[in-house]
Amino acid sequence: MKNLKAVHYNVLLGVIFFLTFSALFYTASTLSIGYSEAIVYFDKSNLLHFLVNFSTNIFGQNDIALRLPLLIFYFLSIILIYLITQKLFTKDFDRFVTVVVFMILPGILSASLIVNESIIVIFCVLLYLYLYENTKKHNYILLVLFLFIDNAFAVLYLALFFYSLRKKDNILLVTALILFAISMSMYGFDTGGKPKGHFLQILGIYASIFSPFVFFYFFYAQYRISIKGPHNIYWYISIVAFGFSLILSFRQKILIEDFAPFVLIAVPMMVQLFLHSFRVRLPRFQSYHKVTAYVSLSILAITSMIILFNKSFYMVLTDPQRHFAYNYHHAKEIAHILKENKIDNIYSSDSKLIKRLQFYGISEGYDYFIDLQNQNIYDFHFTIDYNQHKLIDIFVTKLNNN
Repeated sequence: MKNLKAVHYNVLLGVIFFLTFSALFYTASTLSIGYSEAIVYFDKSNLLHFLVNFSTNIFGQNDIALRLPLLIFYFLSIILIYLITQKLFTKDFDRFVTVVVFMILPGILSASLIVNESIIVIFCVLLYLYLYENTKKHNYILLVLFLFIDNAFAVLYLALFFYSLRKKDNILLVTALILFAISMSMYGFDTGGKPKGHFLQILGIYASIFSPFVFFYFFYAQYRISIKGPHNIYWYISIVAFGFSLILSFRQKILIEDFAPFVLIAVPMMVQLFLHSFRVRLPRFQSYHKVTAYVSLSILAITSMIILFNKSFYMVLTDPQRHFAYNYHHAKEIAHILKENKIDNIYSSDSKLIKRLQFYGISEGYDYFIDLQNQNIYDFHFTIDYNQHKLIDIFVTKLNNN
């Protein structure tokens, strides 16, 4: 009976994963390259740059190929969190809930769509934890390799340093301290400037990464475990990343992708704490936990759907520029319109737009001037619509009369 129940959960988990991954694939096809993504694609020389260029060289210079490496890392990350939960939980239901919550977290979905190192960092941390769960030994080779992948791993080294103090592991302590020092010397974190009051802003970003109710429980879980334990490696990684980001936010606007991958590692311990708290109560006192779970998961699902089908959000906005993914839309459509009208070799005061259009084969030059603001003098006027909702105006002026 137990094996049959496990099969049922695995089948359901497979269905949810298939639907989520298919939705991610669809969403990747609807996005346009963003300016920060174009910088990675054209100008950087890191691992992510080589991965996305390798993908587009094989599958063509398009949005699916651009984001395919991220989708692959998402796929591998879900496999790893599934394998990790087999070590952490004895109940099939607990494993199922943990993987599903992790799978549809807005922060995980966003990291799988936007070209930055976040999903690679998530995969690397999960790989490290998986090997640790299976061997009960720290993989120092991986820790050294992480040094050359991204600056964000300084957070992991710092967390392992504090973890080693508790475990009295001198080898890990020295290794983590040395790697942290090297990482800081190679990359560093900007800690200068006057206090700018980004504390509340970073809390709001975390709330969007987890979804509001799940983040509230994350905050409670961190507080609860801080007092009563267990202070395992998952807690150290998530609490150090969260605390370090909050401390830095008092002085500056931080890059959330440097910290969020490590904060998200808290999901297994959050589910473990919630289900334990639920089960120790008599059935007649479990109503509050059930309502809390249903509301939190419902809002999480809705938030995830908004991310996956974000273009539909334009239908309820009076100002399209207020769309949270506005900077990752339109470039592909603009390039398509320009190509249809044989407009190439363009100039614009918006250098970010020019950079994005280069990905779609529109070169920079001085034959035409393009602007997305209303112009008094222009030769061509195009619009981009979504379900009869006008999203953007395109004004093109011919500069070269030859």
